[in-house]
Amino acid sequence: MTTATPDERSTTAVEGGELPVELFLPAAGSGPGIVLFQEIFGVTGYIRSRARDLADLGYVVLVPESYWRLGSPVISEGMDGLEEAMGASNRLDWDQTVADAVAATRHLTQRSEVTGATGLVGFCFGGGLAWATAAVLADEGEAPAALVAYYGSQIPTLLDLAERVRSPQLHHWGNSDQFIPAEGVAAVEDAVTAAEDATFCRYDGAGHAFDNPSPAFHHAEASALAWPVTTDWLATHLAGTAGAS
Repeated sequence: MTTATPDERSTTAVEGGELPVELFLPAAGSGPGIVLFQEIFGVTGYIRSRARDLADLGYVVLVPESYWRLGSPVISEGMDGLEEAMGASNRLDWDQTVADAVAATRHLTQRSEVTGATGLVGFCFGGGLAWATAAVLADEGEAPAALVAYYGSQIPTLLDLAERVRSPQLHHWGNSDQFIPAEGVAAVEDAVTAAEDATFCRYDGAGHAFDNPSPAFHHAEASALAWPVTTDWLATHLAGTAGAS
């Protein structure tokens, strides 16, 4: 997985400052939108590569920098950076971070390049952030058209939001997640699958962050199985909306 370069780096106004965002455009220059939320390590080469993967499928992808209020620390991916990454996520004001994510989503939906519906995709920390953002937007009558969360590490503490998430949602979890207890994953599954349009996928032998290419986390089989499920889900709920905005 090679590191990708965004087509545009800019900011969008939020409470207290300017949120840095990166934009990845499809070859056509326009299409449905996706906000891609970072994993716990920040906006890494891996996250940019996944953003480019989605842009290559025809989506306009926005990646907000959720750690900007912490000075945008550069954190090593893998086990050597995990302690610093966990410390960074713990220092965030969660409600403010969700508000920033909501602002980023609205920023994307208002861009001229977005010619269809908008969905949310998040990995690890970003999976929980996407879920919480979907709940807030639904409260405002702006439910995203699709939600994909990979092993959303915050979701076990956010189960009270379950009834507020109105987006069609897809969740990926490894059955050997080393950071989220099995009972926590089961509770998420129960809450998620109570929704009308939700799919919960489990992968034997896969741990947390199994899609991350770092050798400390990567599970090739689970990653290879989950990605086409993700792209099919997005195609079902977003691809047909091009030109509908």
